[in-house]
Amino acid sequence: MPEPTPDTRLVALATLGERLAPLRLCDATALAAVRDSLERHGQLAALTLFGETGQLEILDGFKRVRAARALGWTMLLARIDDVDAIEAKLRVAALHDRSGLTELEEAWLVRSLYRDDGLGQPEIARRMRRHKSWVWRRLMLVESLEPAVQADVRLGLLAPRAAVAISRLPRGNQVAASSVVVRRGLTVRQTDALVQEVLEQDSDEARVDLLARRLDALAIDTQPGRHTPRAARSEADAIALDVARVHAIAARLEIRMLASPLATFTPGAAELLREALGRLSPVLRALDAVIGNALGQKDAA
Repeated sequence: MPEPTPDTRLVALATLGERLAPLRLCDATALAAVRDSLERHGQLAALTLFGETGQLEILDGFKRVRAARALGWTMLLARIDDVDAIEAKLRVAALHDRSGLTELEEAWLVRSLYRDDGLGQPEIARRMRRHKSWVWRRLMLVESLEPAVQADVRLGLLAPRAAVAISRLPRGNQVAASSVVVRRGLTVRQTDALVQEVLEQDSDEARVDLLARRLDALAIDTQPGRHTPRAARSEADAIALDVARVHAIAARLEIRMLASPLATFTPGAAELLREALGRLSPVLRALDAVIGNALGQKDAA
């Protein structure tokens, strides 16, 4: 841990708020890289915080905070900027100007300034040093994109650029298109092609039918007997394969949940995730008990 300087101080991670977290994405790969850097080199750059009604809020450094929490750290070095919430949002944009923010993150930030803080579009354009048409395009992007599709992006299921492509579709077709992209694992280029094909249909019924056929084809492709993995040669082989799968899925789920706390999702998506996690928890406890019993049998032997 670097020593505090005249303009920095150590802060307790448990006290930090994440009011601006919904404006940012934090994918699992980036979080893993930050966590590895902290383990290898320690903290190299101070967090940037600001005060809001007696609460220290994170302005820059969300990945560092989450990675540090995952490592069990309780303190990090931080600089406190004397700004309000509006200025903090503008600084997020300035810190990542033309390099760090995706179009969707820019859109979330602009919408927050417009909806939450009551700034007009010309004022947002002036303060962000952007043209008024840029502000309007970002607002149109986020206002025209179904919340369920935005939730897919926050969950790491859909690439931000793919979501931008899907935003070109009528809202009634966006969720189905996102399902096709996610379940088929389409690239951004393939997503663009799918969107263009849907837009070329001459009626809403034709668009719905096209997307339904894409989903139906996927269901047929994934039926038992089609492209199934090699069967295990023995029961021991099957258990070993399942152990490997559970280990990989558990690690991936841990990283995603650290990168995207439930508070960063829309209320509907967060509630669905809480229900799913509530159903998963007893399953994991039961599995842990079975594993403990198996290991206990070995020790007894």
